[in-house]
Amino acid sequence: MAMTRGVRKFALFAHVGASVGVLGAVLGFLVLAVIGLTSQNDQLVRAAYVANGFTANLVIVPMMAAALLTGLVSALGTRWGLFRYYWVLVKLLITALAALVLLMQLRGIDYVANVAAARTLESDFRGLRASFVVHSAGGLLVLLLPLLLSIYKPPGMTRHGWRKQQHRPAWSARPSTCRSLLPTAARRGGIQNRRTMRGRRRAVRMLQRDRHLREDQ
Repeated sequence: MAMTRGVRKFALFAHVGASVGVLGAVLGFLVLAVIGLTSQNDQLVRAAYVANGFTANLVIVPMMAAALLTGLVSALGTRWGLFRYYWVLVKLLITALAALVLLMQLRGIDYVANVAAARTLESDFRGLRASFVVHSAGGLLVLLLPLLLSIYKPPGMTRHGWRKQQHRPAWSARPSTCRSLLPTAARRGGIQNRRTMRGRRRAVRMLQRDRHLREDQ
């Protein structure tokens, strides 16, 4: 799937924005989970878990889905492909795994948020509340790996990528690469032809100007 440069840049912008948004939202969720687990203020604890319910459902889930979708579009529309390089596959698997773990945790998050909205949490659901801290901290570290892979792009091509590379025609490269493949003599000949044409046009203009001068005389 070939994309124009503008579409490709927009897809990259959307993917980076969604990925950074997920990291920020998970960090905020972690801070609220720690407050809810350690604070002695009942009102603050209830507010933290209610806010976590909204954060998970209205921010993290949509941002995670957007990051996954825009990542697929960016991979399919660029030379990296989806199955050509190992780092792209690992990044996709990590993002999909993080989304799956999040979906599995949503039920517990919603349950605690609903209970916190109705009454005070004392020592209820201590293990479940602690799991929010553990999973969000682990998720934050896991989500940093795709960011590192996107920046460093470690080498390593899959078998599918090697087959694609071998069957790729030499002239299917980018225009700048194709131009560099032209014989040097041919490029020089083209430059010389352009200079010759400019010289001929200049000579024609001079002849026309001389003829007009003679007619005026």
